[in-house]
Amino acid sequence: MSKRKSVIGLEVHIELSTSSKMFCGCPADHFGKKPNTQVCPVCLGLPGALPYPNRQAIDSTIKFGLSLGSKVNKFSKFDRKNYFYPDLPKGYQISQYDLPFCGGGSWLSRGGQKIRIRRIHLEEDTGKLIHEDNISLIDFNRSGVQLVELVTEPDFDDSTLIDEFLKDIRDLVRKLGISTADMEKGSMRLEANVSLATPGVGTSYNPGVYSLPDYKVELKNINSFRFLGKALEAEIKRQNEVLDSGEKVIQETRGYDEKKAETFSQRTKEEAQDYRYFPEPDIPPIITSEGKIKELRKQIPELPRQTRQRYIDLKLSLEYAEILSADGTRAEYFDRTVAIGNKENISETLIAKLIINQNLDKDYPEPSGLIRKIVELEKKDYASGHSVEAVIKEVLAANPKAVTDFKNGKGEVIGFLIGQAQKVLKGKGDPKSLGSSIMRSINGG
Repeated sequence: MSKRKSVIGLEVHIELSTSSKMFCGCPADHFGKKPNTQVCPVCLGLPGALPYPNRQAIDSTIKFGLSLGSKVNKFSKFDRKNYFYPDLPKGYQISQYDLPFCGGGSWLSRGGQKIRIRRIHLEEDTGKLIHEDNISLIDFNRSGVQLVELVTEPDFDDSTLIDEFLKDIRDLVRKLGISTADMEKGSMRLEANVSLATPGVGTSYNPGVYSLPDYKVELKNINSFRFLGKALEAEIKRQNEVLDSGEKVIQETRGYDEKKAETFSQRTKEEAQDYRYFPEPDIPPIITSEGKIKELRKQIPELPRQTRQRYIDLKLSLEYAEILSADGTRAEYFDRTVAIGNKENISETLIAKLIINQNLDKDYPEPSGLIRKIVELEKKDYASGHSVEAVIKEVLAANPKAVTDFKNGKGEVIGFLIGQAQKVLKGKGDPKSLGSSIMRSINGG
């Protein structure tokens, strides 16, 4: 078998956090609600019911695109995507085809690999099929819920990179405040298009190395990062076996059976022309002015990737930086605590450790309360049981020359005194906190 390369593109579907659905006034929060209680003539697709677009959902989609460097189409429109399925009451889905709200953009991995974004468009979700006791029921509460879809170019060939990308996208939409991205509730769903490239004539995607095949297999409706990784492994193994046998891989949509660790055929995959797209006649084109784009750009906060790098610059470990930057509320609390802690010369690492490892941000809702707690902990080292205050007095008494040198302006002796204190504490105690305590003791504070 010649060495083949996986060629993977992703489609990420994210439910937007708006109070009403995409084209009607029904509540968008459908999870756990009694079936078919949040419906109306519009989302049930009844004759004569006219859709009207949700402005907040459109703005959220544009902000999402701007955050990934996408170009906003100032002229865009909705289209009808025609196909028949039990959970699609109208017989078509209102989506976007050739003029989505956002096109282009990219994502950069920590290792510097660039993943191109093809498009970010907005559409309505379908209903939900429930299979039990050999019958199928339909709950239309989800029908018409606004769904933003991000489509990448087929630039992935590694499941580890996919995992990093998806976690970054999840953290991004949460920081933007446009979605909870709760996979357990179905508000973030994943699909992957998979094929295997063989050595040969280069293409625009794999210049001079691999040629892309003329097929792709879609893995549909994966609801966890872990399942997606397993599904990809199973499908790549299957495609290799098909190609090794001399057969051709069929272009189709497949699901993943976790118990068997296998993918299974669902239906032959349609091409774009099979959906018979045409402009949605009941919704006028959407015009987005340059002024509106600038307004939405100003609403974008510091993004998780930027926050993570800022924390690394503060000398936090990568693990601490990632944990804090992934949670916007916790990151804000950390920033406020650091601002107060700097006045007390308390290290950022110590603050991060207490927040992450001991959840003290939950015990002290106000950052000033946590700082007072840290000052108390400086006086008694909770890890070793030593009284830090007593140790510092002992060290200063044993090193009068160093104390005199510090008073005469030789600030570098603080490092020596910190080292002496850490010896007694057996390596415990945060250096920056010890340093601030030593200086306060010398100055009579």
